[in-house]
Amino acid sequence: MSYITGIDITATSSSAEFQPGQIAQTADGKLYKYVQYNVGAGSVAAVSGNVVGYYAPSGASAGATTVVTSDVSDTARVGAGVLQSAPATTEYCWIQIGGTATLTIALTAGADGDPLTPTGAGDGTLDVTAAATSPVCAFAIDASAKIIACQFAG
Repeated sequence: MSYITGIDITATSSSAEFQPGQIAQTADGKLYKYVQYNVGAGSVAAVSGNVVGYYAPSGASAGATTVVTSDVSDTARVGAGVLQSAPATTEYCWIQIGGTATLTIALTAGADGDPLTPTGAGDGTLDVTAAATSPVCAFAIDASAKIIACQFAG
């Protein structure tokens, strides 16, 4: 893990300015990953503060971990992080993978302390983990205020 001096976590770019998959830690201890955004089959536009999953067309993963989407139907239900900007499709951006974050969209369900997953969630948000097979990627810190503790795999 490295500190990258001068990153703008809200910036987007049509060409990669960093190595896709690069992880950075900011002075406040939060972790970010550099990825490429894809709108998916449902053409789900990126919104800062929305959750993204690893892009897996029609839910079938090919192991890609540097392309993300908010279109939950085009993920394998594995959460990737929280968007810090609103990139267009194929643009590069930073997603938050560690530390506390405030989501734009309310959780599908849940209470403070609940483990969260994209399984069963709507586009751009998270739901309570209901099955042992659902991957946990965050915990609700204050569910009513949409504050989560990110535990996304880098």
